[in-house]
Amino acid sequence: MIFPNKEFTTFGVKWNLNPGPFNFKEHTLIVIMANASFGGGAGYFTDTIAAQQGFYNQDFGWGFGILLAISTQCTGFGIAGLMRRWLVEPAAMIWPSNLVSCAFMYALHDHSATDPTKANGWSISRYRFFFYCFLGSLIWYWFPGFLFQALSVFAWVTWIAPNNVVVNQVFGGNTGLAFGALTFDWTQVTAYIFSPLVSPFHAIANTGIAVVFWIWIVTPAVHYTGHWYSDYLPISDSRSYDNTAKPYAVKNILTPEYTLDLAKYRAYSPLYLSTTFALVYGLSFAAISSVIVHTIVFNGKTIWLRARQSRSGMDDVHTKMMKKYPLAPDWWYGVLLVVMMAFGFATIYAYDTHLTWWALILAFAISAIWILPIGMIAATTNITLGLNVFTEFIVGYMLPGRPVAMMLFKTYGYITMTQGLTFVQDLKLGHYLKVPQRPMFWAQLVATVWSCLVQLATIRWGLANIEGVCSVDQKDNFTCPVGRVFFNASVIWGLIGPARIFSGDATYAGLQYFWLAGGLSPLIVYSLARMFPKSPIRYINMPLIFGSTGNLPPATPLNYLSWVAVGTLFNKFIRQRYRGWWMRFNYITSAGLDCGLAVCTIIIIAALNLTNTNARKFLSLRCF
Repeated sequence: MIFPNKEFTTFGVKWNLNPGPFNFKEHTLIVIMANASFGGGAGYFTDTIAAQQGFYNQDFGWGFGILLAISTQCTGFGIAGLMRRWLVEPAAMIWPSNLVSCAFMYALHDHSATDPTKANGWSISRYRFFFYCFLGSLIWYWFPGFLFQALSVFAWVTWIAPNNVVVNQVFGGNTGLAFGALTFDWTQVTAYIFSPLVSPFHAIANTGIAVVFWIWIVTPAVHYTGHWYSDYLPISDSRSYDNTAKPYAVKNILTPEYTLDLAKYRAYSPLYLSTTFALVYGLSFAAISSVIVHTIVFNGKTIWLRARQSRSGMDDVHTKMMKKYPLAPDWWYGVLLVVMMAFGFATIYAYDTHLTWWALILAFAISAIWILPIGMIAATTNITLGLNVFTEFIVGYMLPGRPVAMMLFKTYGYITMTQGLTFVQDLKLGHYLKVPQRPMFWAQLVATVWSCLVQLATIRWGLANIEGVCSVDQKDNFTCPVGRVFFNASVIWGLIGPARIFSGDATYAGLQYFWLAGGLSPLIVYSLARMFPKSPIRYINMPLIFGSTGNLPPATPLNYLSWVAVGTLFNKFIRQRYRGWWMRFNYITSAGLDCGLAVCTIIIIAALNLTNTNARKFLSLRCF
């Protein structure tokens, strides 16, 4: 399939639709299939299973896993297809990370030399440049990833006083605020918010503002005044604690049916959180309310206009060219949605999950309602705000004392939307590369079902065969950090319930005021932007200010600050001073670094960490 010679520009990058004999059916669909389900990381159902088996010691078996995996991953697919006219077809919906995939695809088939006059003197082809970045990343990661792991978190100040609590709280890279900490590890930079070379600078700047204000200013102010009993707790940690400052022993308050024993809870202890963990919950409240208000005041007119015009008008060059192909009809997505919802009901009723039918319907409704406003922010900033805390909050009040029900409600209410946005992003990738919608539908669906089975088999194998898996001191760092946060959230919101933690005279009741702050702040920003239309105020995005640090913890300030620093270097400094180079090589650099890291990680894990070899000791002695 070869398109007529035609150039167009997207996000400052010029593309040519006919670089050569490029068969999209053989190449592009492979990329989209690989991206389906994995594009946003591992399936969220794996965290549910990790929490159940790794922390609650509860196993419902393979049947439960298959139903949960397919229903949670594919329900969002049906919703995504119905959102195409708002999140895929408009030119303003860029989905920046797709530009990396486009650049990567183009580079693999364009071996022509670069015109030095258009790339700040560089003449290397993009294909060769990608190979060099890939090779460099693959070689370098052996050092922070295996041979000299101190390069991964280089918190040099803590070496001066390694046993001083305050020094480690302020300067520590893993459980501190990371003042002065450095990293030479691309994994640390991209661990939680993906490549910083992809996000536009206004999103990077908003994230940087959020980290400096909330983590470097507000967090120390709260922690060192003793608020929330922080004198006795870590400043940044993803675990929960009891009133003796020891990790919360969930088994002390569980019934044999895995529900809350209220008498045991009253006899044991309330639950306490680290300062950043508690603060991020409040910020999540604000992000949820602010995203709705922000979307209404900044994008409401566009949404209404698009709904009225449907698939006519407002079309860019991509949409006009895609009209040459028959559309995947909405009823395809509608039927898929109904079937996957049926799988969801089978999941909760065939097993003792304690989740009710009406709660599951509400979870699906939450995903369907929120996918549009959150999708618009993700499509323009490359940062996706989560509904995890919102769904936890709702189910914690509706079905208190049921941790398994809470985990499932959260998965269906949150990941259905998130997975839907991943599918929307894939649809936009096909939109850019002119892949017909109908084969894309089947490619995504088949790849997602297959990936569900592969991921399920992998997680179950790992939980059964890796020694010490999910423990904090596991020798190969299979510590399940996200699964631990998922487990702790099930205790906070599902087992104990938000009414005992965030309401009345509870320790963290004051965090409820963040709902109000989140709702009012976009109105203030919108008013100031109208008063001063040429000022930088118009770039302030309150949902990002509140929600961009939502991965803290288990993410650390070092992850975020290194991401901001690298993103500023490429998407501010280099983009302004060396725009020709940036337009041709920026996304190729990101793709090369990511691919090299992925291949090296697979080699280290498969060939060394899981084989009980003494290679680390041998290689370290040889190299150092």
